[in-house]
Amino acid sequence: MTAEEATERPPVARPDVSVIVPVYNTLRYLRPCLDSLLRQTIGADRMEIVAVDDGSTDGSGRLLDRLAARHPGTLRVVHQANSGGPAAPCNRGLELATGRYVFFLGSDDRLGPEALERLVAAADRYGSDVVLGKVVGVNGRHVFSDVFAAGNAVDVSLFDSALPWSLANTKLFRRDLVDRLGLRFPEDMPVLSDQPFTLAACYHARRITALADYDYYHAVRRLDARNITYHSRVEQRLTSVERLFAFVDGLIPAGARRDAVLCRHVGLELANLVGDDFRRLDRAAQERVHATVRRLVERYVTDGLRDRLDIEARLRLGAVSAGGVDELLAVIDQDTRRGVPATVVEAGRWHAGYPGAPAAWTDVTDVRADWLARLDTVEVSWVDGQTVTVTARSPYPRFAAEVGPVRLVAGPVAGATRLDATDPSGRTMRSDFPVDRLLAASAASGQRHPVRAEVDGDQGRGRAPVRAPRLATGRPRLLRHGARLYGVAATVDPRNGQLVLSVVPVTVGQLVGRLRRRLPGAARPTPVGVPPRLGAPTTRTATERAGQHAEPGAAAVGHLTVTP
Repeated sequence: MTAEEATERPPVARPDVSVIVPVYNTLRYLRPCLDSLLRQTIGADRMEIVAVDDGSTDGSGRLLDRLAARHPGTLRVVHQANSGGPAAPCNRGLELATGRYVFFLGSDDRLGPEALERLVAAADRYGSDVVLGKVVGVNGRHVFSDVFAAGNAVDVSLFDSALPWSLANTKLFRRDLVDRLGLRFPEDMPVLSDQPFTLAACYHARRITALADYDYYHAVRRLDARNITYHSRVEQRLTSVERLFAFVDGLIPAGARRDAVLCRHVGLELANLVGDDFRRLDRAAQERVHATVRRLVERYVTDGLRDRLDIEARLRLGAVSAGGVDELLAVIDQDTRRGVPATVVEAGRWHAGYPGAPAAWTDVTDVRADWLARLDTVEVSWVDGQTVTVTARSPYPRFAAEVGPVRLVAGPVAGATRLDATDPSGRTMRSDFPVDRLLAASAASGQRHPVRAEVDGDQGRGRAPVRAPRLATGRPRLLRHGARLYGVAATVDPRNGQLVLSVVPVTVGQLVGRLRRRLPGAARPTPVGVPPRLGAPTTRTATERAGQHAEPGAAAVGHLTVTP
């Protein structure tokens, strides 16, 4: 087979929707992905699938050819040499797609059976150029879902909604819009290449519609791939983030509307560059990251945008703008080693007591309830194998008197929170999370449940992630819920230090394989999967997972403590 060869497809009438599936080494997930497409209720006569094999070496290409032979009028396969990134296979798919609408699907993800029929019907009914359907995470995959919180919305604004936090290309796009704008994925962006495509489509769309009435897109966290570190990707991210900001600069004039979009890119992509993992870079890489982030902050972060950032992003970026690498490291060291700093009150203004950050960036007066909700995890323990108890503490000396009722929440599950009677200062609290509720909230797919604190007292109502500096997490427990097994563990997100209660599905095959490898005489493999400090799943988009630069999640089963 040549480097670029397409399977023959008989001519058909123009379909309603072309689904473009970029594929690179996702054999384990590819069959469920394609099955979810072939079973779509929209019907084969209204749909075509264009799968672009970007030089897979794991047999994914052969599977595509077998399925294409069985579905010659529906599935078209293109093979090409590996492009090194996700943009090229998506662009190749666009060249071949003939539908009135196009939809992008990651080859390790899947769709609900009625997804395409519902999406196309909504686009036709409302005249929408872009339609996004509710996305749900699988295997603990984190997704931004605030844009769906209010239910179905016929008209969604790019500038006055949570849409900028959901800019993956996993949406239905009207092909006429794509052609009119000449939209393509920038192949010089190793990662984040779907952001410019989606941004331009949403910026020029006559109407954007959000559908929250059905689980349309199942975003799967891969459990079988090796973890690619922040360090190995930092140069790619620097390049891509700079190009992304330049694209937004050229697309949207300066002002409140640009700030509304950049709030996401500053608060997520830019702030992540100076997350907790920054300290693990060598000094030369730290200097390059610092210089790039500082340049982008100085050029694009207005006072209004700064005030919209969450506290941690504001403090990290403030340290970058005010000083050098050492000043930034001092702020990160405070978070990762010592915990929440003291509150400094001067001239009636409240400031976070971080070293090295300028007053304009550390001022938390207007968000002091959120600031007071910042707690540090002291301990996570199991009670009778059925309850996870989180103990957290505030540095604020008048916490009990001023902050008011407090509760800890893990994802959708609220713990039973109470002040710790052994702490006379009233700054320590314990919260019990019943494991059966965590398992029920995870359904069949597994979930990560980030832990946050919520307060409601004299200083107002606030919320903040619960960080876990210095926490030594224990072994996961293997628990049964219905007919399925799950690994349940307290973990720490390595990017932001937040405490996470993770519920990850475990198959019998994974468990048996793990036990076999641990038999006497067997070679002891490097522990993978659900380790004592489980890495956080990425927020990759569908195209970022297509090429060899994809950033997979951690693997499945590690050291498990079995609980009946």
